[in-house]
Amino acid sequence: MVYAVCKRLYRVFYPLPPTSPSATPLRIGILGAANIAPIALILPAKNHPDAVVHAVAARDQTRADAFAKKWGIPKAYGGSGAYQKLLDDPEIEAVYNPLPNGLHYEWTMKALMAGKHVLLEKPSADTAEETRKMFELAEKKGLVLLEAFHYRFHPAAQRAKEIVASGEIGDITSIEVSLGVPRGIFGDDDIRLKYELGGGSFMDMGCYTMSTARYLAGADPVKVTSATADTASKFPKIDIGTTAVLAFPSKSGDSESSESQRTYPVTLKTHFRIPPRLGFIPVMPQVYAKVVGTRGELKFLNFAGPYIYHYIDAKKTDEKGNVVSSRTEKRYGEGEKYGWSTYRFQLEAFVDKVRGRTPQHWFDGADSVTNLTWIERVYEATDLGVRPASTVEIPGVI
Repeated sequence: MVYAVCKRLYRVFYPLPPTSPSATPLRIGILGAANIAPIALILPAKNHPDAVVHAVAARDQTRADAFAKKWGIPKAYGGSGAYQKLLDDPEIEAVYNPLPNGLHYEWTMKALMAGKHVLLEKPSADTAEETRKMFELAEKKGLVLLEAFHYRFHPAAQRAKEIVASGEIGDITSIEVSLGVPRGIFGDDDIRLKYELGGGSFMDMGCYTMSTARYLAGADPVKVTSATADTASKFPKIDIGTTAVLAFPSKSGDSESSESQRTYPVTLKTHFRIPPRLGFIPVMPQVYAKVVGTRGELKFLNFAGPYIYHYIDAKKTDEKGNVVSSRTEKRYGEGEKYGWSTYRFQLEAFVDKVRGRTPQHWFDGADSVTNLTWIERVYEATDLGVRPASTVEIPGVI
């Protein structure tokens, strides 16, 4: 197992160049020299025959230059107005936006106004209304806008959904999705802890758990049953961790009347700082999705980064709940796609969409709007309130 993990990681961090690169690849610019950019875009693009990272912009010229040199990026824009300079570059056809959450709306709208396709880091924005406006503008402009839920493009996630949707484990009776990391990963100065930038664990991690629950269920919530936030006095309005229970519609429910609709519980858990056991025993990250049905259950370990390692456990049970059969599946891609990261699968779909080809998987703006709508409702239920909307006015946008 260790050898297989190392082999896959080597292919991710040292990707093979494409055998037949395009003479006119899609030229992508990066807004901000973000830490996520190499794994999310730069490395996947090195393996893609029809995509290249052509420019990066940072608010500091020295940082932009160093980033560009390290990753072999031809152009580096820095200093005041750097982001806009990149957007004004006629050679740039698409933009990757990994800026802090609070800047997603402003710079995605400006990129779309500049005629650029956008790969947008999640969560899409600070509010569902901002998300709606971005996708409406993209549609009006005839541009591709994708919220970067990369896990959905990986064969492991698609296989987990396929098992649930097949009815193999029966009708869903509950779902639990967890994404949390041990204390010590994020320092006090991390942007994830800044309210004005759209921080909070349910923004950063909860967007994954909400998306995953909706994806596996093939449905959207009908209400937030309960939500509690773990807070700290030094981070006003920031949830260090959140546990939310939402009601999802049962297949056997009455679709004609929400009042009489039968539901099942979906528990979503996020945490930036899971405390050690007994005060000193380190804990592992908690990254899993569990779906319980009337005839079995499924557990998907490491749904957020399945390209590193994952497993899908599927169990069948009898009418008394006894396990009658079980198996474990893994999906890492086939042929030349074996070991592709979730981001590489995502880039494949994004470029296909831009080029007018049919992606292997896709989801639209309505999905992104719905996801953030329910994140907002969870925040409202915790009494922390939704994250602050952008006050920036975009010229030409009503």
